[in-house]
Amino acid sequence: MTTQTSGCSKKGRGRPKVFDRENMLDNAMELFWQHGYEATSLSGLVEATGATAPTLYAEFTNKEGLFRAVLDRYVVRFVEKRKAELLCDEKTVEQALLGYLTAVARGFASKDTPAGCFFINTSATLAASSEPIACCVRERHVRQEQTLLDFLRRRQQRGQIPEQTALATLAQFLSCVIYGMSVSARDGASEEKLMQIIHTTLRLWPALVTPDEKNQR
Repeated sequence: MTTQTSGCSKKGRGRPKVFDRENMLDNAMELFWQHGYEATSLSGLVEATGATAPTLYAEFTNKEGLFRAVLDRYVVRFVEKRKAELLCDEKTVEQALLGYLTAVARGFASKDTPAGCFFINTSATLAASSEPIACCVRERHVRQEQTLLDFLRRRQQRGQIPEQTALATLAQFLSCVIYGMSVSARDGASEEKLMQIIHTTLRLWPALVTPDEKNQR
């Protein structure tokens, strides 16, 4: 009898985690996405994730650690899938951008998640006291713009964009379009409205990639 009790005790030492980490991150993401970093409380996160406060601290150290893990999760679930649209070499520049921006618009206007971009929504509500988180979010913004710049450079190397085109400025412009789409979605704009912005942008494409004659003098 003593032997059986000892055996059971040994098996219990390697007790598995009682939560689904990805599901927990998704629930935390929705809360941060909807309310922002500052307004999201630990008690709210405990309720949304179904985990206890000690469990969250053991897994992520603190609220900031959880938020950083949520950022990585957002990239995996949404950002990388949209980025794939820019990697399809069979498409023209305009077709690839249309696919990418359409994926962005659908995500921003989706009813399955809070409206707008998680990064942009979060950065708009950060207080000065949250500088480490602000830096982290800004870094993600820079990466998005760099993704667009890398895409434009590849297409320019293939002769699909004029050599004199200011690619950094163009990437910044496209990032601003995405930022505006996020704000519009947050204010209630539908996917159809966002697509109108995209089509207007692409109609301007010939002018956007035409070198400014004034700058060539």
